[in-house]
Amino acid sequence: MYPKTLNNLIESLKILPGVGQKTAERYALSILDNDMEDVAQFAKSLIDVKDSIRTCTICHNLTDQEVCNVCSDKSRDHNTICVVSSAKEAFSIERMNEYNGVYHVLNGLISTQKGILPEDLTLESLLNRINDQTREVILALNATVEGEMTTLYIAKKLDGKVKTTRLAFGLPIGGHLDYADDMTLQKAFEGRNDIES
Repeated sequence: MYPKTLNNLIESLKILPGVGQKTAERYALSILDNDMEDVAQFAKSLIDVKDSIRTCTICHNLTDQEVCNVCSDKSRDHNTICVVSSAKEAFSIERMNEYNGVYHVLNGLISTQKGILPEDLTLESLLNRINDQTREVILALNATVEGEMTTLYIAKKLDGKVKTTRLAFGLPIGGHLDYADDMTLQKAFEGRNDIES
């Protein structure tokens, strides 16, 4: 029905989460309605982000520099580390403007079903970051089986070396942090609990 190049664009847009056939068609036709300058800038932005974004050498969050802006910010509390499964969750927490510590992005969760083992995550890097000055490790992981498994694994590895807390469960079981609204996330942080190892 569509010309080949337009159909290729529609198929390419469908790789994005939540974009089905109709939405992809709408986006593709909208791109055609824009000025060539705007479309060129859009295409350049896509290429630039893919070329320049990498992971922070300290916390594994997304950055366009060697060390992310959170890890390089001297005004932050570097003795409190919030552990999240993905950069998207770190951005969700950052958006609420309440947390002043640093992050550690695991880049996944332990999942026997998916064959994701502890060594597939950035756990070794996390354990190497924790030192005598570390006051607290906050485990801000999803309220899922995988999140719970990862939480218990980390708590056992830390084994009382540092205060280890988890977010309060104002978050629904099976819920994902990046879907939580700012108020729920803030209340979960305020009500976090110690983890017994």
